[in-house]
Amino acid sequence: MVPALARLALPQLQVAEALAALGPVPRAALADLLDATGAESARGLDAALGSLSDRALVWPDGEGLLHMAAPLRQAWKRPLGLDAPLAVLLADTASEELRRMLMALGVPSPGTTKKQRLTALLTHHSDAERVAAVLASAPATTRKLLQQQVRHRPEQPRSASEFVILGGSGTDAAAGERWALDRGLLVRSRYGYGPARMPAEVALVLRGPDWHAPFAPAPPTVRTVSVTSAEVDREAAASATAFAAHAASVLAVCSESPPAVLKSGGVGARELSRIGKAARCEDLVVRLVLETAYAAGLLARDGNQVVATSGYDAWAEREPAERLIVLLTAWRRLPLTPSQTRDADGKALPALAGTPPCRACVQAREGLLTGAAGLPAGQGAKNPVELGALVGWHRPLADELAQDTTPFATAIHEAELLGVIARGALSPFGAALRTEGIGGDVDAEALAAACARLLPTATRAARFGADLTAVVTGTPTAPLAALLDTVADREAGGTASVWRFGPGTVRRALDAGRTADAIEADLAAVAVGALPQPLSYLIHDTARRHGRMRVTAAPCVIHGEDPALLAEVAAHRKFAALGLRLLAPTVLVSRTPLDKTIATLRAEGYAPVAESADGTVRVDTARRRRAVAPVPPPRESGGTARHRTTGAPVVPAPATVDVGALAARLRAAPTNPPEPDPGSGVPFGTDTEEIVAGYARSLSLTDVRQLAHCIDEGRAVTIEYLAASGSRTVRTLSELDLDPPYLHAWCHLRDDERIFALSRIHGVMPV
Repeated sequence: MVPALARLALPQLQVAEALAALGPVPRAALADLLDATGAESARGLDAALGSLSDRALVWPDGEGLLHMAAPLRQAWKRPLGLDAPLAVLLADTASEELRRMLMALGVPSPGTTKKQRLTALLTHHSDAERVAAVLASAPATTRKLLQQQVRHRPEQPRSASEFVILGGSGTDAAAGERWALDRGLLVRSRYGYGPARMPAEVALVLRGPDWHAPFAPAPPTVRTVSVTSAEVDREAAASATAFAAHAASVLAVCSESPPAVLKSGGVGARELSRIGKAARCEDLVVRLVLETAYAAGLLARDGNQVVATSGYDAWAEREPAERLIVLLTAWRRLPLTPSQTRDADGKALPALAGTPPCRACVQAREGLLTGAAGLPAGQGAKNPVELGALVGWHRPLADELAQDTTPFATAIHEAELLGVIARGALSPFGAALRTEGIGGDVDAEALAAACARLLPTATRAARFGADLTAVVTGTPTAPLAALLDTVADREAGGTASVWRFGPGTVRRALDAGRTADAIEADLAAVAVGALPQPLSYLIHDTARRHGRMRVTAAPCVIHGEDPALLAEVAAHRKFAALGLRLLAPTVLVSRTPLDKTIATLRAEGYAPVAESADGTVRVDTARRRRAVAPVPPPRESGGTARHRTTGAPVVPAPATVDVGALAARLRAAPTNPPEPDPGSGVPFGTDTEEIVAGYARSLSLTDVRQLAHCIDEGRAVTIEYLAASGSRTVRTLSELDLDPPYLHAWCHLRDDERIFALSRIHGVMPV
């Protein structure tokens, strides 16, 4: 039922809520409540009823009454702010009490059974004119009490005692409430506890004949401008091409230097900034690429890093159109908003934080595509921000993010970055993503055709300038990007990428083992025209100075004043394992650490000495070995005993321990059974305990049992929770609903319903 509700448009939801408030009624009564008597609103009502009927949520019976599915009625606690109908409130009322109500109303009892009396009372209260007449004859105290209750929040009905606080006397309040209870204008529980409740029929009469339930059969008006399909295609192609190029750059950076994951999970702001700086794109684009690539299987978690997969290697070799298809499909199915940077509490969110699935985020994306598709042909929104109103009409249950300054601003901005929305209209990419095939999937053929038509093929050549730059229009092929990244630094990306050469970048390629001639030949092979002379001079000039000074790694160096002695040592067969190499007549380099080299030389009769870092001879002294004391020495405080003559502290002799007696006591002590472990196979007390223990790995067995007990018994509980941002909070939860691996609950700290990951719960305490 929840997925069906989420896909309802605003008029369908309003019709369903009105029907839930009235119960089975004819269409005329529903139209009167919604004020759908005009031609346009009547067509809107029929369209909404038809859509609900197609989903098997609403249907008419043989008598012309509209019925709705029971689970749909339970979606609202108080539909239209009304309490339950009179039939529900009087279901447990005794037959004699119903007879007294009929007598007070002046209605003759039609029979002696409860069903007959209840039917007569319902018939009377279903007539608004009769109820209005009864209210007109009510005492002033009763009318005042009823008017105050109908204006009050129905979730908390007011009692007569509250009426006293509002200005009435205790006797008047009780008498006024009693008068209404005797006539069924208010209903109290059969056992007399709780506040009196007002039936929906009475509340509607008190609201007056001019009150109508909200009904918006037509979508909100959006200011539009004329746009041609060519203009939409051109802008969509530019945005999609830029995003595909940015995605290639971001994933290339992640492939070379995988981003680290925070201890609390996700890629933090520092890593996002590093990737964005290296890929030359903003933080929001980096988040969008990481989330879509992770969902598409191009990235995966490996230990404390996010590493490129083998699927990325195949993806990088494809054409830009094929790359974009993968990312757009992943974005359409994402159960979250990838560019969300703040949570509901305003705290920064890392990327790839593993947030719980958000069905409302998917509906916001679907509402945007549906709303943009409903614009007149050849028209686009004058300001794309106004598309947010259409999202709210097509998917009223979609959530707006706390960071949105205008309705659904984040979702709209994402769609524009991807080229799904262009010039305020739905692009061919968006039309293909909105079209759903079997199983709710996107139209892959239409998406592939749109990408192939609008995106250019990968560029295999670059234009080299005399200012030591290389410019590639469009998306470069993977070999071209790899070549330029090796010998130059990328300065810009998007629809055109720019690389800049310098002595440092050329030296980087030479350090990788390439030669000057090979670099020049590779660049000439991908150049449009001949290479500029300044670039050739730079390559060969850097190569001429490259390697004039060499640095070798040496664990130790042997040097002396006798060249013959060092030559003898270098030629000695027993020193071959040391890895000696003669750098100069008086200098030897050894691949073996200093201490082992000296020991080997001394073992063969030589007498070397060790030298310190400043060139002086190192004197080796024997070091005394000392054990670490298991306990600190006794403190010399005022109460410490001291020797009467020397004044030294006196350490008492250790007490004598009977080891045999101690062993006997340990053997006789009862052994406690081991605590169940989720992976040990030991059974738990309940299924809930086993489920909680399987996900909440940070909890002890006692905490697992306490949390499972609160879930099963519906009790409140206090938890210590590690948020996605890394902060620890203590929260009191109630209305617990286990949905592994998540826990849905009412958070008293935020006064709102929240979703908590069981793996992030680190402690459980009683309320």
